[in-house]
Amino acid sequence: MPDTLAISRVNDFVVRFANTNGSGSASANELFARAVLRMGVPVAARNIFPSNIQGLPTWYEVRVCEAGYLGARGGTDLVVAMNPQTFAKDQAGLEPGGYLIYDSTRPVQKSQFREDITVLGAPLGAICNKEYNDPRERQLFKNIMYIGVLAAVLEMDTGEIDTLIGRQFAGKERLIEANVRAFHLGRDWAIENLPCPIGLCVRRADAVGGRIFIDGNSATALGAVFGGATVCAWYPITPSTSIADAFSAYCARFRIDPETGKKRYAIIQTEDELASSGMVIGAAWNGARAFAPTSGPGISLMQEFLGLAYFAEIPAVIMDVQRGGPSTGMPTRTQQSDILLAAYASHGDTKHVLLFPEGPAEAFEFSALSFDLADRLQTPVLLMLDLDIGMNHRLCAPLRWDDDRVYDRGKVMTAADLDAGKDFGRYLDVDGDGIPYRTYPGTHPRKGSYFTRGTTRDRYARYTEEGGPYVDNMERLLKKFETAKDLVPGPVITLASIPSRYGVIYFGSTSPAMDEAADLLEADGHALDRMRVRAFPFNRDVDAFLRAHEAVFVVEQNRDAQLRTLIITECGVNPAKLTPVLHFDGTPITARFIAAAIAARLGEAAKQSERAVA
Repeated sequence: MPDTLAISRVNDFVVRFANTNGSGSASANELFARAVLRMGVPVAARNIFPSNIQGLPTWYEVRVCEAGYLGARGGTDLVVAMNPQTFAKDQAGLEPGGYLIYDSTRPVQKSQFREDITVLGAPLGAICNKEYNDPRERQLFKNIMYIGVLAAVLEMDTGEIDTLIGRQFAGKERLIEANVRAFHLGRDWAIENLPCPIGLCVRRADAVGGRIFIDGNSATALGAVFGGATVCAWYPITPSTSIADAFSAYCARFRIDPETGKKRYAIIQTEDELASSGMVIGAAWNGARAFAPTSGPGISLMQEFLGLAYFAEIPAVIMDVQRGGPSTGMPTRTQQSDILLAAYASHGDTKHVLLFPEGPAEAFEFSALSFDLADRLQTPVLLMLDLDIGMNHRLCAPLRWDDDRVYDRGKVMTAADLDAGKDFGRYLDVDGDGIPYRTYPGTHPRKGSYFTRGTTRDRYARYTEEGGPYVDNMERLLKKFETAKDLVPGPVITLASIPSRYGVIYFGSTSPAMDEAADLLEADGHALDRMRVRAFPFNRDVDAFLRAHEAVFVVEQNRDAQLRTLIITECGVNPAKLTPVLHFDGTPITARFIAAAIAARLGEAAKQSERAVA
């Protein structure tokens, strides 16, 4: 292939590692991402792994981008192809002029390679067979060895990788020495035998700043600790399990009584998700801050208890790390497909508060906020994450907390209030905001009541099946939902550089790709105002944004345009005004996909306008 066709870029490319599940490659691949970060170049890393048994294909993609785009771009510039099963597929995803690194221990016919890419073979298996006797060592050190090859062809700073290996195996000198040796075996071989460097290069920069590299589930768990949570009830389900694991680890550090050494928290693995939601409701009714991490199938099982918490008005926090559905679906793939399920969970007329963080920093912030909102509103709050946010490391602003912050426990009557003669009706709205007062169990030996009903009742919690009190109660719950509009995070609006008739609405993990897509569209002459929705019920700014634009694109990662449906239902907008842009194959949405989809629709609209004028 002529050299002029080869991709040539500095600090701006996509590397994809193709491995097999269970091969121990994940830590080596993450080592590469962290080494680039330590050289001052932003990265976005995504682990794509199977839900089934060991030996199936797995991929790890690293977006290297000094400009700071952290969403999936689309396309690959360099593939480290260590899995013969996916060899053809991995090549197919390469950009013309891209690079392929593979294990050349076993000969591969030239006809199996694309003619428009640069192929770099390294006999990694042969080197490992020569250097190591143990089969497992051969596999593990082969992973470190291809990182050495990569470091050579990309001209990376080897000192950073040596340092990271030392930190990874701190206190285990033998493992440090063995891994450093394997890394340099691969690097030295590449320098002697391959055309180093290639057109892609990592050069030291200063574009990371003070940002941190953390996965969304860990940030969410830490937010729960800072938000005052002391109870976690959960049932294991991908991709939410690591929230419970991280919460347990953080509680072991921060929820231990310094004087007695006793645990000041409870983490219960239940028999199923219905039980976990019931425990959360029971703990919250008793005054604790409690939550359950889960995913879509778990939300399905929790429906009955979510309805109870909504109608009985008990705080509860549910953290939904969304995955591909329906049914078992794709447990290790990402989607935004639980929006309608969560918004209207349970039978009868219910509406739940949803929060949509865009990444780890907001996952931390919104996790803590969800407990304040649940207490203030006396209702379930669902934190809507997804696998792309939850299980992948993201570069984000440092997590921040105000030590002077006071938890919002909402309207709680004390024994002194009751002794003072305040009128207590468990379902009595005295302030006009739809939110009644409550008392904690044991508040007063005689006065007041913490009795809670999941059946129809009057304002003083007295059982009734009369239509009037029921309607009164249901309308008050709607008033409370209106109050929530001023309490939840408002949307983030970004105006185009020039006035635009068009807008785009998006949320959650779509945000990083949308940021880049907007720049791609503007460079192509298409300017759009953007609005990132951060919560449901929709802030009144959402209505204003819809009114201000002739047409609005709604970008989301599901088949049925669920956010669009929610907007149409709740905002009363003409469906023709909202154009869906949908991506739901289980992989993260890419900037190129968004830009191409919107550009195509804008182009068609322009043609229709020209025909109408003609």
